[in-house]
Amino acid sequence: MNPMHGLRIDKVVVHMAVGEAGEKLVKAEDVMKKITGHTPVRSVAKRTLPAFSIRKGAPIGCKVTLRGEDAEQFIQTALTIAQRKLNAASFDTTGNFSFGIEEHTDFPGMSYDPSIGIFGMDVNVVLQRRGARVARRRIAQIPLPAKQKVKRDEAIVFMREQYKVEVQ
Repeated sequence: MNPMHGLRIDKVVVHMAVGEAGEKLVKAEDVMKKITGHTPVRSVAKRTLPAFSIRKGAPIGCKVTLRGEDAEQFIQTALTIAQRKLNAASFDTTGNFSFGIEEHTDFPGMSYDPSIGIFGMDVNVVLQRRGARVARRRIAQIPLPAKQKVKRDEAIVFMREQYKVEVQ
């Protein structure tokens, strides 16, 4: 098999939505930093939702992007927490997939603290083949050929073989 045709994890984005700014968001950022080892970035509301007291531009969550070895280790831990089971509907047409973790206390070294509470998180994984950078680079940028694009079925097979995940 051509080594350029094999799949790999490009990045893992871990997102924690709190719904409000203030002390709760700061606590969520601290939890995220302990779990991932990276400093989170705040995410802001895209539109105003008066029913939830959210206004456009207000910080409502935090996220961390992991790449390389950090992404691999985090995925191993997160899949173990999710009992190595993913729903087939979690995979999109371009081979990316997402799943949720209900409680941050499931991670090793994390325990319940009444002053913090319990936070859940979304884990989004982006798969790609080697050479996909040609579509994003600044100089000599070209469209990604069809054979370089990751398909849904290939992503499912990759997760079954590489990470021993049961896709339902």
